[in-house]
Amino acid sequence: MPIDMSTGHIEDAPLASALSERYLAYALSTIMSRSLPDARDGLKPVHRRLIYAMHQLKLDPRSGFKKCARVVGDVMGKFHPHGDSSIYEALVRLAQEFSSRFPLIEGQGNFGNIDGDNAAAMRYTESRLTEVAEFLLRGIDENAVDFRATYDGEESEPVVLPGAFPNLLANGASGIAVGMATSIPPHNAGEVCAAAIHLIQHPNASTADLLKHLRGPDFPTGGELVEDEATLLAAYETGRGSLRTRARWVREEQKHGTWVIVVTEIPYQVQKSRLIEQVAVLLQEKKLPLLADIRDESDDKIRLVLEPRSRTVDPEMLMASLFKSTALETRFSLNMNVLDASRTPRVMGLKDLLKSWTDHRHEVLIRRSNHRLEAIAKRLEILEGYLAVFLNLDEVIRIIRTEDEPKPKLIKAFKLTEVQAEAILNMRLRSLRRLEEMEIRQEHKKLSTEQKGLQALLKDEGKRWEKIVIEIGEVQTKFGSGPLGARRTQISAAAPVLEIVAEAFVEREPLTVVLSQKGWIRAFKGHLAADAELKFKEGDKLHILRRCESTDRLALLATNGRVYTLKASDLPRGRGDGQAIRLTIELGNDDAVVDLFIPDPAQNYLIAATAGRGFIIPGAELNSERKAGKQILSLKAGEELSHCVPANGDHVAVIGENRKLLVFPLSELPEMTKGAGVALQKYKDGGMADVKVFTLAQGLTWKLGANTRTETKLTEWIGSRAQAGRLPPNGFPKSGKFGD
Repeated sequence: MPIDMSTGHIEDAPLASALSERYLAYALSTIMSRSLPDARDGLKPVHRRLIYAMHQLKLDPRSGFKKCARVVGDVMGKFHPHGDSSIYEALVRLAQEFSSRFPLIEGQGNFGNIDGDNAAAMRYTESRLTEVAEFLLRGIDENAVDFRATYDGEESEPVVLPGAFPNLLANGASGIAVGMATSIPPHNAGEVCAAAIHLIQHPNASTADLLKHLRGPDFPTGGELVEDEATLLAAYETGRGSLRTRARWVREEQKHGTWVIVVTEIPYQVQKSRLIEQVAVLLQEKKLPLLADIRDESDDKIRLVLEPRSRTVDPEMLMASLFKSTALETRFSLNMNVLDASRTPRVMGLKDLLKSWTDHRHEVLIRRSNHRLEAIAKRLEILEGYLAVFLNLDEVIRIIRTEDEPKPKLIKAFKLTEVQAEAILNMRLRSLRRLEEMEIRQEHKKLSTEQKGLQALLKDEGKRWEKIVIEIGEVQTKFGSGPLGARRTQISAAAPVLEIVAEAFVEREPLTVVLSQKGWIRAFKGHLAADAELKFKEGDKLHILRRCESTDRLALLATNGRVYTLKASDLPRGRGDGQAIRLTIELGNDDAVVDLFIPDPAQNYLIAATAGRGFIIPGAELNSERKAGKQILSLKAGEELSHCVPANGDHVAVIGENRKLLVFPLSELPEMTKGAGVALQKYKDGGMADVKVFTLAQGLTWKLGANTRTETKLTEWIGSRAQAGRLPPNGFPKSGKFGD
């Protein structure tokens, strides 16, 4: 049976090209018709359609409310062929005072809250436009903008709104398209208008000049912006940046000398309930030991009460820890990616955005002026016809009463146009009075004056920009003052970097760190005794035991000449055998741990290698944030770092494996942060056995079994650095170690 090809056509095409064509079409649709706002009115298609549909429903600020379901139905049926839930979500956001800096829709009913609760269903809520939306629509019926056919061709919709209000910068925008996104923060409308006026009057103004008027974002939830001028300038110059915002807080005194922190404003787009949940989780995990509790005492205004662990806690330190750990401090990503007048997506700086809006206002002014001129011309033509016949009304009445076709007769008798004759024939009898003639002459004079003014306006670009400045000034006066126009976000200089002590994140508790000879480390709660019974793996035993606090940072020195930093709080707890130290730091299999201790930043230390070279290093240098550690002692082949001792005293005692003892002044050793060091003692064979820093007046001590011996007569062993030394005094340990 032959195949009937009339039912369809199959065409072979490479999968790659077919996919790329379709994906490109989808991407363009997402970018231009869904996710990116227009630079001229600051609206995405769904928002523009919502406002225009409500305009058609006559839901102006002076009218009553209508069900949101009715609005959503009109938008979906006439203009926006998408799901009702997405349309309603867009409507709700335009009405939420904590989402929109200048709401375009006034809602009645439950429209959600800052805790993240959803709005009630659309059948329960009602809405109407605000005065801000009215300004966006001003001139929509005066040929101010182009219209296009809707998706089904039965209606028409505006391509862009006239936009007398600077909506893009005032309310901001956010959206994710294909391969690009936009994120524009809200601003103060009064400041935006001031910057636009300055740009009109000074076309060569720089971004820095504009930022003197537009100081930065103004979020609906307030808060505090903590960035320096250079960061703001760079962000608004390029259209990209990252701005740090914080909650605003005050210290509130309580009874008996106690106090609490009260958070009154939180960062933009942070849900209060999730913020409280985040803090509660950190409290439960004991990661905020400076904080005792958090309470939500909010009503229509935010009031989060933070109780410190004790009244001795520094409130700045407490808040610094919260800013670092929670959403009380966030970063707003600035990406001013918009569609320009040619519907091309591009990232604009502040100056370009303002110019796009003012250029649009200029075009709207020209179109509205031409539309008004056409209307005036039509009205003047009719009024001139009225005036032509008012002097001979009896003749007009006679022609109308006696002629079968009065229109041609009227045109011929009074030299009228078709429009004038039609208007006279449609005139009511009540208008045939003397007072009406005076009113017509007054209207004719008034319209003639307006016509001349508009014609002069269209001929002079300077006058047009002056007119635009007046219009923007009207917006500035109306929306730049009062409760709605007052700045909410405080702009501060870049916050100083506050050194947050470990207590801010770790609960202080006593620990005992145990390191075995085979390199297994663990931390026991409490301070164990030196002879405490500890269990190790078979063939392993204790190497180092150190008592510390959970907030301490320990320095680990290895034979490879490197120093590593371990946070006591991060060490595995004492259950089991612990964790291999080589999983915590990058320590080679051939390297071993020399010492593990808490370095004192105010203390100097003497570090030395097996070859008898060393130097003095400040305690502050015995730290490294890198897992690979930091090289402090440069080693030659066959050498290892062997000693690190506190440099407390005025002399150094060093003994070699050849049992030669040398004492020399500490001042002969250089202080360095890293290097190979200098020779401490000279050896023919072997290397250094031990080294010690002591005070000569108090004598040199060493341990001999359970006893301690002190030698004060050291004259014959005192020499200069790098000498060979002499055999030690009688009674010196055969191990060649000082033992303390």
